[in-house]
Amino acid sequence: MNRIFKGVTTITVWFLFILGLILVVLDGIVLPLVGKITMTEAYFATGLGIASLILSVVAMKIRQKLE
Repeated sequence: MNRIFKGVTTITVWFLFILGLILVVLDGIVLPLVGKITMTEAYFATGLGIASLILSVVAMKIRQKLE
């Protein structure tokens, strides 16, 4: 696999991973406790965060198979 594709895939995986962590921790846990967002928004943000984390794992597995 070309080095540029490895780099782009790695950046994408890290972006999805960090985005997922931020969504789960900040929007799913912290902001509902402070009262900034409703619980429905918190559930939605947590779901998006978990989906982002799963996608980052899938993308890393695909990257490993392409090597």
